[in-house]
Amino acid sequence: MRKKLLKAISAKSTTDGAGVPLNRVFGYYEIPEFDPFLMLDYFRLEDAAAARMGFPWHPHRGIETITYMLEGQVRHEDSIGNSGTIGKDQIQWMTAGRGIFHQEMPQAVPGGMEGFQLWLNLPAKDKMCEPRYEDIDSSRMVHVEEEEGVRIALVGGSYKGFEGPVQKGELEVGLMDITVPKGVSFKIRLPEEVNTFVFVFRGLAKFDDSQTLVRRKQVALFGEGEYLEMQAVDPEEDLRVLLGYGKMLREPIAWGGPIVMNTKEELNRAFEELDKGTFVRGGH
Repeated sequence: MRKKLLKAISAKSTTDGAGVPLNRVFGYYEIPEFDPFLMLDYFRLEDAAAARMGFPWHPHRGIETITYMLEGQVRHEDSIGNSGTIGKDQIQWMTAGRGIFHQEMPQAVPGGMEGFQLWLNLPAKDKMCEPRYEDIDSSRMVHVEEEEGVRIALVGGSYKGFEGPVQKGELEVGLMDITVPKGVSFKIRLPEEVNTFVFVFRGLAKFDDSQTLVRRKQVALFGEGEYLEMQAVDPEEDLRVLLGYGKMLREPIAWGGPIVMNTKEELNRAFEELDKGTFVRGGH
């Protein structure tokens, strides 16, 4: 059975951190439609200096963040002693768990900056797990070549026996950067009982037999089904999308800024700990 296109929405231009311009693809106002995903930000700047103020020290609890860079460099530091810089085709995977402080600062390198940050909700049983962080080098990225020039960069999950570097087996999470040459139609088989989104950041897409065209900086949400078919319909430009899927948690969401819990009481407790300096062991 084919996955049905449920809706398409446009990303909203906004700023975050210390004034970094970005496109919020989905977030607080779309929950729980994209469950288990909470938020997706897309940034593309001709001059990385526009983001130089970055995202100074701030807390997180109850989520994971996956940052995937296409161009430019971002340096990360956190309260559990990790630091590192990622660049083109590299990934930062951070599990905030019970609590972490971190900062993400774009580096002053020539050229522009482009990439994504995806927030993934943690199941209730894992919200207070130990925080962790991992830099994933481009050498660990998995690239798959399909017929008619279709290219897949496998960020997370599995595809045709290949395993991406980000693995969340319990939630069946997958994340793919897919390029479809103009005029080509590509059919991809995916897990059936998952929530699936496709964000278009190059070209123009048509899905299945739908007459809806999904344009640049729009995201399409799909229902259950065994496969999805996308067609690159812009005659001038190849289609490039970020495809994500995951098993829905179907748990209550209490969201306050950088902290996402299951109940208002848990959220209030987190902010009380921030006020008291007990949010992370040893504070920050």
